[in-house]
Amino acid sequence: MGWTVRRAVPADAARIAEINIDGWRAAYRGLIPDSYLDAMRHETVRERWATGLRSYAEPAAMFVAAGADSVVGSYAFVQAVREETDRHPVHATAELCAIYADPRRRGTGAGHAVHQAALGHLAAFGFRHAVLWVLTGNAPARRFYEAHGWKCDEVEKDLEIHGERTQEIRYSRPLQESRT
Repeated sequence: MGWTVRRAVPADAARIAEINIDGWRAAYRGLIPDSYLDAMRHETVRERWATGLRSYAEPAAMFVAAGADSVVGSYAFVQAVREETDRHPVHATAELCAIYADPRRRGTGAGHAVHQAALGHLAAFGFRHAVLWVLTGNAPARRFYEAHGWKCDEVEKDLEIHGERTQEIRYSRPLQESRT
């Protein structure tokens, strides 16, 4: 299936919320509390993304991959690195904050498409290094990142979700200069 990647707009918020919730439930069941996953509400997530899409300032950006039927199959959100401790000592550093595919569309290239667009966007803004955080037990995501050139830094941090602790691990990679 061919995907068209574009910048997300506030009108995409409802579909992004569906992907967000379905993606979390598919990827994180057994890794974070079921009570948290079951309590996720479309209206709340939709409004959070709609608000963000109206207010994000460059270089923050969200990209979506839409199929020929115009249905969005995945999204990726990037911005300048959030935590000082994640900054590269020399290179301008950004962060892949979120990347999710509709579980029914995994393996179709939608995730790859938004991943490439998001990293290209960061490189075009002068970032030369990127980080991301992933739940340590999320083996499918870790395989995806490793297949896309990310390296595990072995830096871990605790994350508390709904009263339970889990671990995240950091990945990083260099970004290529934009050729456009």
